[in-house]
Amino acid sequence: MFTIDAHLDLSMNAMEWNRDLTRSVSEIRAREKGMTDKPDRGNNVVSFEALRQGDIGVVVATQIARYVAPNNPLPGWHSPSQAWAHTQAQLAWYREMEEVGELKAITTLNALDDHIAYWKNNASDTRRSIGYIRSLEGADSIVTLKHLERAYEQGLRAVGPAHYGPGRYAQGTNATGGMGSDGKALLKEMERLNIILDATHLCDDSFREAMDNFNGHVWASHHNCRALVNHNRQFNDDQLKELIARGAVIGGVMDAWMLVPNWERGVSTPKGTNCNLDVLIDHMDHICQLAGNANHIGIGSDLDGGYGKEQSPYDIETIADLQNFPSLLAKRGYTSADIEKVMHGNWLRFLRKAWA
Repeated sequence: MFTIDAHLDLSMNAMEWNRDLTRSVSEIRAREKGMTDKPDRGNNVVSFEALRQGDIGVVVATQIARYVAPNNPLPGWHSPSQAWAHTQAQLAWYREMEEVGELKAITTLNALDDHIAYWKNNASDTRRSIGYIRSLEGADSIVTLKHLERAYEQGLRAVGPAHYGPGRYAQGTNATGGMGSDGKALLKEMERLNIILDATHLCDDSFREAMDNFNGHVWASHHNCRALVNHNRQFNDDQLKELIARGAVIGGVMDAWMLVPNWERGVSTPKGTNCNLDVLIDHMDHICQLAGNANHIGIGSDLDGGYGKEQSPYDIETIADLQNFPSLLAKRGYTSADIEKVMHGNWLRFLRKAWA
């Protein structure tokens, strides 16, 4: 089934993990054998080939570069200008992948519809260009609001103001505090440019300010439920209800620690915690119960987002295994119409409204 994945860190994998995504998953794993500089070496699950095998024809693909102040222990750049330059390197990689036919940029409604028609009409082509919508995960690299306008002109269509820790425009996972005047100015400019607000990673205080000060289109590209795994990285029920009321779609994320409680990084295993795709459906079901329908859930896998098979549902060998999802949803009582909504329909409806 045609699938949309609303969160993949493709350029991070290419430019920081030094992964050649034009190679197969097995080739990338072999190249990384014996490497220990990253916790997921040799455990990747994403490649362009695997995306095509999984009929994943559209992805939301990120740029990401954190600024860190002198007292911030997180990894990142020492100035916003360095962070901006790094996102420009990531952009250069995306454009190179367009040049060689691996990717196709999607920035308008017409381009989206044209790409879906192309994808479906060329199903036998094993080298189909994968459509990608570019998103910025954490806004630290936006040096000034003019840089945001420049990024929009380059094709940026969604922004998550925060990532982990304190940010220049909002506070993220494991941080506290609101967005302040700079964050509110960013939201105003995003609204003017019709850039989608990605609420993912906003801490509770910043989430509240974002909802109060942004009148544009909001989604949560990769987020699960605090009611099932109690951590500030997850949304509580009131936040989920607010997103539902605003027409948001929430993408189910596949990082194991956000799926099962009490995960210990480097100690827990997917099989040892019974972490599989059915557990993700538990989170999706929770959102559906709050909404009273299946109109607000989708896939935002975040696969290879700093972790690999060692911290993914155990029934994921490669991202192509997202095609197991429809049968699992059917076993849980989802209708064929609702399954299509989860796999692609809800994201398409959202984008068609946002870009109308």
